[in-house]
Amino acid sequence: MRPRGGTATVNSTGTDTTDTTDAEDVAAPTDTTAVTAATDGTGQADNAGTAGTEDGTSRTGTADAADAVDASRRRWPRVLGALLAVALIAAGGALYAEGRQLRDTPATANLALTDAEATARVTGDVSSALGKIFSYGPGSTAATRAAAKEVLAGKALQQYAALFGQVERQSADQKLTLTTEVVRAGVTRLTGSGAHLLVFLDQVYERRGRAPTTASAQLTVTAELRDGRWWIVEIGTT
Repeated sequence: MRPRGGTATVNSTGTDTTDTTDAEDVAAPTDTTAVTAATDGTGQADNAGTAGTEDGTSRTGTADAADAVDASRRRWPRVLGALLAVALIAAGGALYAEGRQLRDTPATANLALTDAEATARVTGDVSSALGKIFSYGPGSTAATRAAAKEVLAGKALQQYAALFGQVERQSADQKLTLTTEVVRAGVTRLTGSGAHLLVFLDQVYERRGRAPTTASAQLTVTAELRDGRWWIVEIGTT
C-alpha cells in the first residue's frame, strides 16, 4: 500500500502546477492588455501633444497675421501723411513759381497801376513843362527857349530847337501869342526811371487885330527821371 500522504503530495503538486500554468496563461493576456493600454495611452498622449502643438502653431500664425495687419494699418496713416506733405510742398512750389511769374509780368511792372504818388509826380512835371515850352509871346520867346533847355533833353530838345527858330519869326512878324494848357494827361507806362504819357492840350492863338482861336492837340511824350526830376526826351503827335 502507498501512503496517502505521498499521493496527496503528488496531486497537490500537479494541481499546483496546473493552477500555476493556468494562472500564467490568464495573466498573459492581462499583461498584453496593459501594454496595449499603455501603448494606447501613449498614442493618445502623443496625439494630444501633436494636436496641442498644431493648435499653438495655428494660434501663433493667426496672431502674427493679426500683428501684420495692425502694423499695416498703423503704417498707412504715416504713408498718407508723407504723401500729403509732398503734395503740399509741390503745390506750394508751383504757387510760388506762378506768383513770381505774375509779379514779373509787364502789367505788374507798370508802376502807373500801383504807385499813385509816382504817377501824379510825373504827370505834374510833364504837364508843367509842356505848358512852358508851348507858351510864348512876341517879347518872351527868349525866356521860352531858356525854359525849354531846363525841361527837354535828347531828341526832344533837338527837335524843339530846330522848330523854335520859325516860331520866333512868326511871333515877331504876326504879333502872335500862344498860350498852352494841359487839360488831361495819362501815364500809359511808368518804371523807376522812365515814363510814357498821352497828353491832351488846349491852345489859344492870339494875333493882333484878330479874335482868339482855340485848337486842341494830342501828344505822346516819353520822359526820363534824371537827378530827381522828370525830363522830356521825346515828343510825338498822334
